Amino acid sequence: MIRYLPFVALFAVGTAAAQSFQDTTALDKAVAGFTGHPIGEEGGAAMAIDKRLKLAACPTVAMSWHTDRHDAVVVTCPAPQWKIFVRTRMAPPPPAAAATPAVPAAKPVIVVKRNDPVTIVAGDNGFSVTRDGIAMSDAPVGGRVLVQVERGKPPIQTIVVEAGKVTLPNAE
Repeated sequence: MIRYLPFVALFAVGTAAAQSFQDTTALDKAVAGFTGHPIGEEGGAAMAIDKRLKLAACPTVAMSWHTDRHDAVVVTCPAPQWKIFVRTRMAPPPPAAAATPAVPAAKPVIVVKRNDPVTIVAGDNGFSVTRDGIAMSDAPVGGRVLVQVERGKPPIQTIVVEAGKVTLPNAE
């Protein structure tokens, strides 16, 4: 998700010499607006942008999350071209449970095997559509498996619901 934030008015203040560099205070405010949290607060920037940073003045910056974890905001200027990453303050990880001996993970139970006939079920709000096919590999409940529906056509990706029954990934 990228938001374009026009900050022309924020950068119009100051002397001609000061205007040759980007105002980091204005960038801090823009990042706070993007995250919805002030500097130092959980979800906001971990710290203010370094005032010693000499970025070329930018009339319009774009902001986006660096990852789905929202661990940093990417601030980008298209012209003149520059990019900075502003680390965000993340919630502390939950406390670790009491030390217990490592237990090997149980192997998932395969409920659909290669060449098994399966029924593909998809639907919502009172209707459903079904189609028969052949599983192309083994899979446990919740696992993904390709299903051949028609010869000569590419297989479709499905998710195993139970033995002999699969659904489309977006129909869960």
